[in-house]
Amino acid sequence: MNRKNTIIIAAVLIVVISISLFFIVNPAATPASARQFYVGVEFAYGNQFSLLKELVDKVENYTNLFVIGSPSLTFNRTALDQSCDYLYCSKLNFIVQFTSVLMYNDSDGYPANNNLFDWIGNATQKYGRQFLGIYRFDEPGGNQLDSGSSQIIDQNNAIGGYSGVAKNYVGNLSTIVKYYQEHGGGVNVFTADYGLYWFDYASSYDAVFAELTGNQSRFSDSQFVGNESKQEIIALDRGAAESFHKNWGVIVTYEYNQPPYLESGIDLYGDLAQAYCDGATYAIVFSYPNITINGVVNPYGILTEDHFGNMSKFWNDIHNDTITFTPSPAEAAYVLPNDYGFGFRSPTDSIWGLFPPDAYTSKIWCDTQFLIANYSYNLNIIYADPQVVNAQTLRSYKAVYYYNQTVT
Repeated sequence: MNRKNTIIIAAVLIVVISISLFFIVNPAATPASARQFYVGVEFAYGNQFSLLKELVDKVENYTNLFVIGSPSLTFNRTALDQSCDYLYCSKLNFIVQFTSVLMYNDSDGYPANNNLFDWIGNATQKYGRQFLGIYRFDEPGGNQLDSGSSQIIDQNNAIGGYSGVAKNYVGNLSTIVKYYQEHGGGVNVFTADYGLYWFDYASSYDAVFAELTGNQSRFSDSQFVGNESKQEIIALDRGAAESFHKNWGVIVTYEYNQPPYLESGIDLYGDLAQAYCDGATYAIVFSYPNITINGVVNPYGILTEDHFGNMSKFWNDIHNDTITFTPSPAEAAYVLPNDYGFGFRSPTDSIWGLFPPDAYTSKIWCDTQFLIANYSYNLNIIYADPQVVNAQTLRSYKAVYYYNQTVT
């Protein structure tokens, strides 16, 4: 080998090594979105593939998650297959909401002997990692607190006090969740909720999407969603998820009970940004029903150009190295009594939707408001459950406060 070639090869090696070192040590080489984060919409307002396609076409360039949240669409296997094929080709990850397996039969295109689980098994093979899992049993905690139509434990079987109800709630709900996980080949199972997040995670959900309503965020001026702050919602859901070593997320739902239903685009941006900073893995925007704008039915449910524009901006911002989203991890924890299914919506909210406030309720409420005022989004709320929370868990926080101690 002559000297000239040796010099050229040496120069090339120096360049290659320099470039490699740049990507290893230069923080700018790591995109803001390097962490696993899914942001997208939930389609809940129609049972036709054509309607779903319109929304997919609208958001595919600035989202990476789509939730089929209309069980009526899933009753028709042909429409469901069309929808999932289209999402797959659009390179979107997706979750499908199903209802009871008894609702799926051979008249809808599902095999009589294996019904829904046949589809789940095929979807796992066909779509791979883009099929994130299924959504099953909407708002189990909310139904429990508000005596909804799907309340798991009612007054007739509320035995054993708080501990008895907690055990039966988790026992019954986990039977449903695990049934899908086991018969669906280990498929991930998700839900959304507005209370009792800890007990949802105890029931084996892979992730719970905390429902955010109103427009409170540190990126906006508003302070409360009714009587329940968004800091409190995050503290409860994230606290549970991290204790169980699971992922968590948020779903932005109604601010109003009438059109336009959803918060403004700029407030939506704030909620998405806040969830991202707080460590969420999922951030979803709910869309139902179709609203009429200027006399024309909106093909995108309750989502408008204002929302789409701010979602697009958020997507671009988290993929822009020059824009910083400061993390807001939990630095403090507030520990509740084990099995204490408090609703957290007011100082007089019920426990498990079955018991009136007790001697601790008012103190727990006041403690929570005090800690939120001091820690904002840097607070987790967890339970004194010896099966989940141990000394190592508590050492991960800079400060730990207890329901039965003075909080200052």
